[in-house]
Amino acid sequence: MLAGIAGIVAAIAFAAPALGAPANVTVRVEGDAATLAPQVPVTTTAEPVARDGHSCSGTSALGALDAATGGNWAGTYYDAFSDWIVDSIAGETHVFPDSWGMWVNSSYSESGLCSTELQEGDELLLAPAAQGPILELQPLPATVGQGQAVTVTVLEHGVGYNPDPPYDLIRTDGPAVGATVAAGGATATVGADGKAQLTFAAPGRQSVQATQAGHVRSAVRAVDVTAAPAPGAAPVPPPVTAEDSTAPVAAFTSFADGRAYSRRRAPRELAGTVSADPSGLRSVRLSIRRQKGGKCWTYRDTTERFKRHQCGGKWYFRIGDRADWSYLLPRKLPRGRYTLGVMAVDKAFNESRTEIEVRVR
Repeated sequence: MLAGIAGIVAAIAFAAPALGAPANVTVRVEGDAATLAPQVPVTTTAEPVARDGHSCSGTSALGALDAATGGNWAGTYYDAFSDWIVDSIAGETHVFPDSWGMWVNSSYSESGLCSTELQEGDELLLAPAAQGPILELQPLPATVGQGQAVTVTVLEHGVGYNPDPPYDLIRTDGPAVGATVAAGGATATVGADGKAQLTFAAPGRQSVQATQAGHVRSAVRAVDVTAAPAPGAAPVPPPVTAEDSTAPVAAFTSFADGRAYSRRRAPRELAGTVSADPSGLRSVRLSIRRQKGGKCWTYRDTTERFKRHQCGGKWYFRIGDRADWSYLLPRKLPRGRYTLGVMAVDKAFNESRTEIEVRVR
């Protein structure tokens, strides 16, 4: 999946990050044939990880990996990048440039382990870089009834690189068609919509996982199955579980609503923050719409250019999953009126949008 050039480009992307605060995160390591570390909850610390004369932030992805595996990893430190490239985890070895791929919240990371600072609720996954797309089994009800059919959703997230300069990253996301979801003796196949119907035949705690040839297996999710009531007995209502139904709120810090900027002084960087959310932040997306002379354009991240668009429409593109977010435009905004939008989506799939209007003279 990520061979040769992928490893090189990822190494080039290493950069010194701003240090984060200790956070509650999870770490999972998938090997070729088995899970090497399940979804391990870890609280990162401000204590750096030191090895072979080099140190790395304890709040980084490497700090979380070190805590989750009890230091059972090995690799090579590259001074040019101020970062480690890990070769071995829990005894399984994959050597650079086909070493380990890193995913944060189901999104492939081009940064290094030391360069990636984790925040509250992040889910870190490491898997052999040569393996295929990863599977994401979306959250299930905490409790279901015996014999009850439950709809499960499985997505796949892939990544590759354009073979031509500038070797940009190409992400693919969509339903994991054909994946198998299993719980105990029950199995179901994922359809074209990414969904499958799974029936839990036996009571007790059941482990649910999605697998598919050529893919990285999903994390295991647990479901408590309540016993079916005896014949003639009144059905027992399922327990009420608290669910996150409130979306995080994003705000701009680099542009002020209603303000007019000269083209020379208009910021190139769009930046802002997202409020804390109990589910954790899944993604931050941007929309930039320009209007001038009765015509409209939307900014496309794939080409880094504006494209003609209907004046009532929006085009959002993903920029990451950081609460302190930013996006650097390739050039200053041309003259016109702009509607700038930022969308915040949490891991419970609640979303909110914040829009401001600015003008560039």
